[in-house]
Amino acid sequence: MKHIDFLRQATAIEVATYRRFVKMHGLQNHFVIIDQRHTPAPIDKEDVVRICNPHIGVGGEQLLAIEAASEAAREAGAYARMRIFNIDGREVGACGNATRCVAHLLFEESGTDDLLIETAAGLLSCQKAGPMRVRVTFGAIDMDWRSLPLTREVDTLHLPLESGPLRDGVALSIGTPHAVFFVDDLGATDVTRYAPAIQHDPLFVEGTNVGVAEIVDDTTLRLVVWERPGILTKACGTGACVAVQAALKRGLIASRQVTVHLPAGPLEIEIRSDDVAVMTGPVAYCCHGFV
Repeated sequence: MKHIDFLRQATAIEVATYRRFVKMHGLQNHFVIIDQRHTPAPIDKEDVVRICNPHIGVGGEQLLAIEAASEAAREAGAYARMRIFNIDGREVGACGNATRCVAHLLFEESGTDDLLIETAAGLLSCQKAGPMRVRVTFGAIDMDWRSLPLTREVDTLHLPLESGPLRDGVALSIGTPHAVFFVDDLGATDVTRYAPAIQHDPLFVEGTNVGVAEIVDDTTLRLVVWERPGILTKACGTGACVAVQAALKRGLIASRQVTVHLPAGPLEIEIRSDDVAVMTGPVAYCCHGFV
């Protein structure tokens, strides 16, 4: 049975009592995926918190809901809509690893190798890039302080913030806010100790994801990301994209095609001349069941 078919088999009794899910991961970034096109019972904050808690639910770093695309998005060619919820129940705009996983499910359903997914961050173009590999094209990375958003105007290329070794960072948005800091030795940097102060700094209206990166060479970065609402992830697709853009903007690298090594493995990132990011990486299935 195809995994997407499992999600689509919900009966009226199931809708009233529980939901079917598929759990997937992109470089150990774990997602619980529910198809709301066939089980449209509302998802509330308590549902998300319970489902993502590994002690009382399935366990995951985010819950993803597949919904019917809006009329405007359908007219633009979108196949479906994806909504992204953090473990605290808060809805966020973008997640690269999540997009790859949902795209793979929708490739399986549609029989196509190329489709558009509607998200809060806009329409994302997704293509198969090999067995269990997906390429996602995001919108242009934005560094305008109002877009992030920030509470006041600052130089986003040189943030006036510091926490221990995290100094002189770069603020960027790719549908979700990020602050990227460069260090000489990533292995010697205690990200869990210093990143929370940046995440919760009053400068960031919605908080921020915090990336800590080390330049290996012109085509290679090492990266760790502390994600909202307070998780040290094994991988972060949007974080990898903005880390490469930050390195380019700061003149630390010249190549627009970079391999970003995260704790769980590499992502291939291209930053086009129009600041659009293209990410390629793997997806994998974990399990499926009922929540």
